[in-house]
Amino acid sequence: MRTALKYIEIVRQRGEKGLILKRVYKNILNRELFLMAYANLYANAGATTKGTDPKDTVDGMSIRRIDRLIKRLRRRRYHWKATRRTRIPKKNSNKKRPLGIPTWNDKLIEEVLRIVLSAYYDVQFSNHSHGFRQQRGCHTALQEIRYIWTGTRWFIEGDIKGCFDMWIEQ
Repeated sequence: MRTALKYIEIVRQRGEKGLILKRVYKNILNRELFLMAYANLYANAGATTKGTDPKDTVDGMSIRRIDRLIKRLRRRRYHWKATRRTRIPKKNSNKKRPLGIPTWNDKLIEEVLRIVLSAYYDVQFSNHSHGFRQQRGCHTALQEIRYIWTGTRWFIEGDIKGCFDMWIEQ
């Protein structure tokens, strides 16, 4: 079995060359990838938030638990759980927005997939794309505007209010 870092590098190179990403499911069944995902998630303050299954939390995380999870995935016996829905206040508003909270196992698998898919797709994105990318965000976008777009005189800012509400509310 390849090491996780070697696999991620191969995935990144395939993305750079525009080659098809193959055998993702087979290759995510790697203990090291799950350990990387765990390291990414554990420090997050929301890591201990319970989903729909109160027994499925970060508590008691171990190599043995990861191995059991990989075994279930390998045998195609893993089933995603429904997310726990809650509403949280919007910033500077009295309104609330819906939030889905998955179980810990679902979070862990999602993070493994995010690691692999980010390695593949991130190298294909424009350098001017800042949203939802590692080491990028609104601050790097503003820096680009300030230092690179020096001839720009005005901007139009917009918000598509409630655009995705019809899917969230269902």
